[in-house]
Amino acid sequence: MTPLRDRADFIRRNTRVLPVPQVPEIRLHLADDATELWQKTEADLGLLDLPPPFWAFAWAGGQALARYLVDRPEAVRGARVLDFASGSGLVAIAAARAGALAVEAADIDAFALDAIAMNAALNGVAVAPRGDDLVGRDEGWDVVLAADIFYERDTAGAVTAWLAGLAARGARVLVGDPGRSYFDAARFESLAAYDVPVMRSLEDADVKRSGVWRFRR
Repeated sequence: MTPLRDRADFIRRNTRVLPVPQVPEIRLHLADDATELWQKTEADLGLLDLPPPFWAFAWAGGQALARYLVDRPEAVRGARVLDFASGSGLVAIAAARAGALAVEAADIDAFALDAIAMNAALNGVAVAPRGDDLVGRDEGWDVVLAADIFYERDTAGAVTAWLAGLAARGARVLVGDPGRSYFDAARFESLAAYDVPVMRSLEDADVKRSGVWRFRR
């Protein structure tokens, strides 16, 4: 695995610290172009078969969910929170800002874990990065947050089933999604919707209508 100091240096050199469009209270290390960054990650660090650099962008669903938490801190205040597939850590940071008792941010990409730590420090909040695959596990979280995770059929099915189980035992499960292909909206109820500014190179649009959802009771 690439040493942490190399990953952190790479993130600093290839991103800019910018406010998140929908949540300008939060700043992140953000990149300008996904393909270029992906290629540079492999070329500069000599690594192959890396996942896309999801950690370097503020995705539409995450922006919507983060905005919801900042505006409605009672959703996470005093709670033990897991942000699943955290990417940049945006949603986890929003939960910490909103007064969560403890926040974990899970992602299986090592670069994401470093980005989460750097972005949390940038925003002056405590977030604990976790690199293990938590699907199917229940560690007693009060609130589980997930955004922009319904891209692929198999992954979406497994994650939806896992989240449904957590919700059934009493966890508050909140999802941010802009209408990804495998989001099963029939199983959720809408809590809020936002017109989120996004990068056209990522979404083929300048603004993406994005919702915050919870499982139907």
